[in-house]
Amino acid sequence: MTTQEILGQLKEFGNEQTKKIFMRHGAQEPIYGVKVQDLKKIQKKINHACRQAGKNHELALELFDTGNSDAMYLAGLISEPKKMTKAQLQNWVENANWYMLSEYPVTWATAESNFAWELSEEWIKSEKENIASSGWATLSSLLALKKDEEISITKIEDLLNFVSNNIHNSKNRVKYTMNGFVISVGTYFQPLHDKSKLIAKKIGKVNVEMGGTSCKVPLATNYIKKVENMNRIGVKRKTSFC
Repeated sequence: MTTQEILGQLKEFGNEQTKKIFMRHGAQEPIYGVKVQDLKKIQKKINHACRQAGKNHELALELFDTGNSDAMYLAGLISEPKKMTKAQLQNWVENANWYMLSEYPVTWATAESNFAWELSEEWIKSEKENIASSGWATLSSLLALKKDEEISITKIEDLLNFVSNNIHNSKNRVKYTMNGFVISVGTYFQPLHDKSKLIAKKIGKVNVEMGGTSCKVPLATNYIKKVENMNRIGVKRKTSFC
């Protein structure tokens, strides 16, 4: 399938109500408003065409560069993270113009790339909200993917302390992903499970503007406790992609 053929299919799947919802959350034109389940239908067609489990590096790069939000999300789904260069990932995060791109497909691709730690630590220092939020989300994904022994306890503890002291004064989506980072430490990284619970309690409720919708920010204490009750603390994920 070519980029133009896919753009045609995205237009067919476009839904005006979905577009309105996305734009209330910060999406920008051009966008058709394609639901994620429909994007995955197109991903399956790509899978059939290339016989690579829905992955196509060059096509992903082309789709992202169209600037169409639906195509950019699909690009993440079909990306091949190990083939992504640092420059390509930097281009993606700089052009991901709302959180559904910066905190999900861009984060997923980065977390499974060869530059995950390096870029995430750079991005969380950015003054640009979407870049910083992507950095924190990438760190959360890394905690879910990497074995505990591959992760620096000192580094993660320093980041937990930073979140504890700065979350409530941070930018909107950065607050959301910082909260997610605390949750990720508490649920995936056993060495700092207890510390994360203390930080979660100290942080308490995190106020994030959710585009005037009924979406809510997870309370870190409750989320970690729920996973604890399920006896799934420290259970890692096989992939960052959803």
